[in-house]
Amino acid sequence: MQGTAHAAAVPLPGRIRLLRHSELPQFRDHLLRLDADSRRDRFNGPTSDSFVASYAERCFNDGTIVIGYVDDGQVLGAAELHERPEDAEPTGEIAFSVERHLQRRGLGGLLFARLVESARAFGYERLLVTTHPRNEPMKRLARSFNARLRFDQGETVGLIELEPAPPLPARPGAGALALAVAAVV
Repeated sequence: MQGTAHAAAVPLPGRIRLLRHSELPQFRDHLLRLDADSRRDRFNGPTSDSFVASYAERCFNDGTIVIGYVDDGQVLGAAELHERPEDAEPTGEIAFSVERHLQRRGLGGLLFARLVESARAFGYERLLVTTHPRNEPMKRLARSFNARLRFDQGETVGLIELEPAPPLPARPGAGALALAVAAVV
């Protein structure tokens, strides 16, 4: 199973879930709270507060899937899935952010696993992750999910090939027991 190294992560009190459109302010505030190094890692370079606020709004207006780690009403970590409609195969570009006090506690791996699960459910076949070459934690995390990393135009680019989501039952509501009963009748 991909990402199994993160399955035994330190328990955290919050929840990982899809963010609602009404939670845009909490997502924006999370991105604005990132310390300088975490913000540089997330955006692959320095960014202004106005850029970050604009970016957060674009995410919620362009169909980006945003999964957040929410604790006591605050978003403290996020994973984003941006569609790349220009690619021939269904491809998403992914990004992650975790506030400094929660880093190195397994939260990135948990967010990554939930994002992969969501991407598969939406029919994505490939995921791209881009980071600057010195972001070793992100490169390790991407490798733990079988990303093939390469250096391209000053950035590290990773490609993850996804296994398709399992097919639905033959008919709605038909699990293995229902199918066995139907075969006997």
